[in-house]
Amino acid sequence: MRIGIHSFVESTNLEGAIQQVVKAEEEGFDSFWFGQTLGADVMTAIALAGQRTERIEIGVAVVPTYSRHPFAMAQQALTVQAATGGRFTLGIGPSHRPLIEGMWGLSYDRSAQHVREYLSVLRDLVQNGHASLSGELYRVSGALQLAGAQPCSILVSALAPMMLRIAGKLSDGTITWMTGPRTVETHIVPRISAAAEAAGRPSPRVCVALPIAVTADVDDARQRAARIFQMYGHLPNYRRVLDREGVSGPEDVAIVGGERDVEAALRALAAVGATDFLAVMFAAEDDRRQSIARTREFLRDLVGNV
Repeated sequence: MRIGIHSFVESTNLEGAIQQVVKAEEEGFDSFWFGQTLGADVMTAIALAGQRTERIEIGVAVVPTYSRHPFAMAQQALTVQAATGGRFTLGIGPSHRPLIEGMWGLSYDRSAQHVREYLSVLRDLVQNGHASLSGELYRVSGALQLAGAQPCSILVSALAPMMLRIAGKLSDGTITWMTGPRTVETHIVPRISAAAEAAGRPSPRVCVALPIAVTADVDDARQRAARIFQMYGHLPNYRRVLDREGVSGPEDVAIVGGERDVEAALRALAAVGATDFLAVMFAAEDDRRQSIARTREFLRDLVGNV
């Protein structure tokens, strides 16, 4: 199982974002991922980071689809792919109703149909440079003018059964969040794998992102995780996978404990089909810097050994 770091760009301090990627490459991590929320445009940050790194995979997990037409997304993704020398992975997803409807004033109805049609157009543009679709939500026909463009990998934030079928059929895999090992094993992996096999596609990537902290005080760490990640327990998309896992909140799927316990949890994820672990490190002690450093150092030592 590959091990990467997941972070966010919450300001216009792009140099700071670039340095995060540079440091991760120097430390030997397999990948570095930025989440796209309401901060800076992370695909721009990734393009810049690609100019300062040589090996590490750099991805976005994930860009909301509703904010960018698939033509615009394809143009930007292929440009970032060129800037990174072929090391960019594009993660997309429909995001959540409160953002799409409450903030952007768009309809979140039929979100799975939206993703299916969006992904159909995006995939054809990225892979072939042209797309034609007369769908219920998108009616597009045209081509890009990007000579020599190299396709990038596309992943989908698929959690529900229909979304997993779409991801398996049309993309290279999924990126999960707040999804515990039981749900990865019994729900995520079998559904997306079956869809990929039926479509004649390669085995999909299953990138599992979870909060993580190496610490001696597990109870306190879970209490901290409950506060830090509490909003995710109320969003319906994540609430469903938490309920499927049989837990009360994000603190129960966070990976916390001593080195031996954390390593066992990561090996268990690999055993049930996770191809990548995306570490969302959080401070489990009052000394934030020291706490994060302990987790990061331990994860670095596990790269290539899980």
